[in-house]
Amino acid sequence: MPDSKAKLIVRPALAADARPIAALSTRVYGKADAFSTAQIRGLINNFPEGQIVAEYEGKIVGHCATLIVSSKQAFAPHSWNEITGDGYGSVPPDNGDVLYGMEVCVDPDFRRLRIGERFYRKRKELCAEFELKGIVIVGRMPGYQRRRRQYPNPEDYVAAVADKQVRDQVLNFQLNQGFSPRGVLPGYLPEDKASGGNGVVMFWPNPLAPHETTMRLHRRKTRLPSSVRVATVQFQMRRIATIDEFEEQVEYWVDVAADYNADFVCFPELFTLELLSIPEKKLEPAQAIERIADYTSRYCDFMEKLAVGYNINIIGGSHPTRMDNGDVRNIAYVFLRDGSIHKQDKLHPTPAERRWWNIKGGYGANVIPTDCGPIGVMICYDSEFPELARHLTNQGALLLFVPFCTDERRGYLRVRYCCQARAVENQCYVVTSGVVGNIPNVENMDVHYAESAILTPSDFAFARDGVAADTAPNTETIAIADLSLDDLLTSRRSGVVQNLHDRRFDLYRVTWREK
Repeated sequence: MPDSKAKLIVRPALAADARPIAALSTRVYGKADAFSTAQIRGLINNFPEGQIVAEYEGKIVGHCATLIVSSKQAFAPHSWNEITGDGYGSVPPDNGDVLYGMEVCVDPDFRRLRIGERFYRKRKELCAEFELKGIVIVGRMPGYQRRRRQYPNPEDYVAAVADKQVRDQVLNFQLNQGFSPRGVLPGYLPEDKASGGNGVVMFWPNPLAPHETTMRLHRRKTRLPSSVRVATVQFQMRRIATIDEFEEQVEYWVDVAADYNADFVCFPELFTLELLSIPEKKLEPAQAIERIADYTSRYCDFMEKLAVGYNINIIGGSHPTRMDNGDVRNIAYVFLRDGSIHKQDKLHPTPAERRWWNIKGGYGANVIPTDCGPIGVMICYDSEFPELARHLTNQGALLLFVPFCTDERRGYLRVRYCCQARAVENQCYVVTSGVVGNIPNVENMDVHYAESAILTPSDFAFARDGVAADTAPNTETIAIADLSLDDLLTSRRSGVVQNLHDRRFDLYRVTWREK
């Protein structure tokens, strides 16, 4: 009899698993209470080792999500939203000494395969690998609501279950896995009516934990460089005779950034509209945008070759692109040095874009995985909507790139002030890149104003004014800066202010509708 392949595999979750995990969560909990694709993506980006899936014959049938936190935080009063960052997870802190189990979910059709036990075993292996004190979970007690009259105090109910006087499916499973109760957290998950909104703090001590627990250096620090070098191009629009002139201009700046060993180079919004200066005849706005969309294939092929050839990640500004339904969207293309291409729609076209070119708003805002960590892109006007930057940061973005195109100083300042605010609010780096110069024969691209910049949070670890580098106004040039990812992650945990940590999930949250 020939050998057969394993049917049930328990393995680390991958970025490509985000959508099927979210679909599994919807099957188990219903759409209202399910994890979103963005939340799963955030968990994987923030702590990939802690995210595990069970796969049966190629189908994901189970998901286990885990964090690393400090024991002080784990045993202190908290809610599920607070400790899990609204379900997006967090980067393991330097003082993290316990594993925190935040989610186990199994497809109802596969619940007789002991997938839950397999997940708990994996958690224990992970706890031992990182030399942590133990595992904390705050579990449900779904039998409590039915016995509330008999046990008005939820701690008495937990004690009765532990003493085998009462049976509770979830609590009994966790007790059988070697966990012991350490108290009850009221209001832990208010929507869990069966548990009365309560959560039971359970602890499994790691028998292999050293006496002086010093957590191993998290692999995130080995997956990510300590710092990255970024370049932003202030690109001058000028009249050209052929597309080769445009490509020569772009390659020049990529070459400059690569010579400085930059990891990223960012170009401005709509910089490809320089190509509209090639025809001698002035085009009407509708004709112009149709013409520029014809260059999409050549533009993408050219930029991809530059990224690979110069070994640099290119945020390719933005380029109007015709969709299958005939709409035109303003799309930022990101060309990574591994040859992959990623896209981000502009979600909020300006009134001028809608009026002149009939550009439509796109959908979705997903982080882009790179060899220097997750990044996000917001095109110009999108940076003036704080929900978008927070959504990208929730998914693990450390750098946000903002290609922009503004015609005069007040428009530029709207983008600049908002980008500086996004850097402070989200404790992330923001890189802006604008166009300068003019193209007299192209409608709505007559004049431009820009001062491109590389912006930081405002704290002692960063530049005094929150500006790592910037450019002179309205001059074609490039700005380059080294950005410390170590300092960024440290400031999120122990900065003078800790905006991400101090969010009030009991008052507000950003909910993203997935199309």
